[in-house]
Amino acid sequence: MEPRGPQGTITVARALELPALRRGLPEVVAAADRLDRPVRWVHAGESPNIATLLKGGELLLTTGLGVGTRPAEQRAFVRGLVERDIAALVVELGARFATLPTAVVDTARSYGLPLVQLHREVPFVAVTEEIHTELVNEHYALLRRAEEVHRQCTRVLLDGGGVPEILRLFAGFAGNPVFLETPDGRLLYATGPTPQPGAADPLQVWEGLRARAAPGGGLAGSVLADIPGSGPGPDAVRARLAVLPVNAPLAPVHRIAADRTAGLLAVVLLQERQEEELAARGRGDFLTDLAEERLDPADAPAQARVLGFRPGPGPLLPVVLRPEARHAGPAPADSWAALAHAVREELTAVGAPVLLGVRLPEGRMPLLVGLREEADRPAVAERVAAALRAGVERAWPERAGSRPPVVVVGAAVGWATAGAALRHAADAATAAQGLPDRPWHDVRRLDVDLLLWRLRSHGDLAAFVERVIGPLLAHDRAARPPLLPTLETYLAHAGRKAETARELHLNRQTLYDRLARIARLLGTDLEDPQTALALSLALQARRHVA
Repeated sequence: MEPRGPQGTITVARALELPALRRGLPEVVAAADRLDRPVRWVHAGESPNIATLLKGGELLLTTGLGVGTRPAEQRAFVRGLVERDIAALVVELGARFATLPTAVVDTARSYGLPLVQLHREVPFVAVTEEIHTELVNEHYALLRRAEEVHRQCTRVLLDGGGVPEILRLFAGFAGNPVFLETPDGRLLYATGPTPQPGAADPLQVWEGLRARAAPGGGLAGSVLADIPGSGPGPDAVRARLAVLPVNAPLAPVHRIAADRTAGLLAVVLLQERQEEELAARGRGDFLTDLAEERLDPADAPAQARVLGFRPGPGPLLPVVLRPEARHAGPAPADSWAALAHAVREELTAVGAPVLLGVRLPEGRMPLLVGLREEADRPAVAERVAAALRAGVERAWPERAGSRPPVVVVGAAVGWATAGAALRHAADAATAAQGLPDRPWHDVRRLDVDLLLWRLRSHGDLAAFVERVIGPLLAHDRAARPPLLPTLETYLAHAGRKAETARELHLNRQTLYDRLARIARLLGTDLEDPQTALALSLALQARRHVA
């Protein structure tokens, strides 16, 4: 049986046994005792400086054109490959050498670099494809082994097991002791594979290791996997899984399996919070099914009661929270549980029944709030919005410097139209991310922004903005004072110059001069109704154009 390297690799000996290289009649002329070296990749090249292109572990194929003609050059060529720690050098005879130069052979022998000469010509591309296929197959086998361990650990959980059972299963797979420790190195649990005569007790191993290693350290070749916690900073890592190569070396498959096992352990260690998140996601699925018309509105009240929502005979108020800034990146999935918990606590002060859901794929939280009557909408909306923003601030304090969360409040509706109202509010919440911050946005005032946001992916919207107010934007990038605020205020006051001047704290003549400059830059009449409409739309569209 051919020698094999660590799981997920092949050895030089195995590569030489593959048909593509065997057809070249390979002859090992140096370091025949080191053919068990693992091959990470295959590279072919003829450059004298080929070593600078390598990263280590390669099987280098060459005809020798870059080896050099003088012994000093040839020795330097081989030393460069040794410094890069390649797996082996394979030289095809004929194009450059009839036999390998003595300087090349002696240098390879002195450094222990496997050197192989091919007596027949072979297509290097065929060698590369064959070895790379073998590497892929090895990697696939590695992943299958790791997946099998993950499946077994999952079965342990489904059968009612916990952390000790998972760690014992993993220790048996690794054939080595396994430890669960705190981030600062305090032992939580230790176990090992089935005891063997003369094997050290895991606690003895731990004690001996800690006598000479810092927290998080270990023996050479150890596998460490962080178990994620509840948030960033000190809570980012809840615990650490450590596997020590006491009884046998650890392979890449053990590292992959450890990472997957750490994910399962995170679920177990955060079980209470996980359950709360799953409940919130279940409510979010219900609200999304209602919004996407996958649920008959006639069945919705009964299903809502099962979820604990009993709003009474009054109307419903759809609300959507988008807690993330548009460019802040998605929050970690486990932090949504903390957010749901904080928001639910804040909502208890609203004084109205609330059904709160979480939708991780869209990064939002939909709600339905029960109103006694439609006239209560403004006051309830204020309280709900304040509670939502307070919950975000409590749960995600690290995002305090990001753009504030967006809260959109829909119109008061009944169950028959609650789904459509939720869908409208969700779309509007996404569009409102580009708008100035408000405690809450009334969905009835976002129709134009929603329309423009839906056009954002079309180049026509950006072209429209550039065509209508492009010269003004260019002026404000290069000159002072900026004129854009003047135009925005002027249009907001429907062209009433006295009110515009008061809000901008300008005298009349200064305002007239600025409006005249704007008109000249844009080549248009600001008092024309169609022009004013186009300018207003362009200013709103600018918020949605990247």
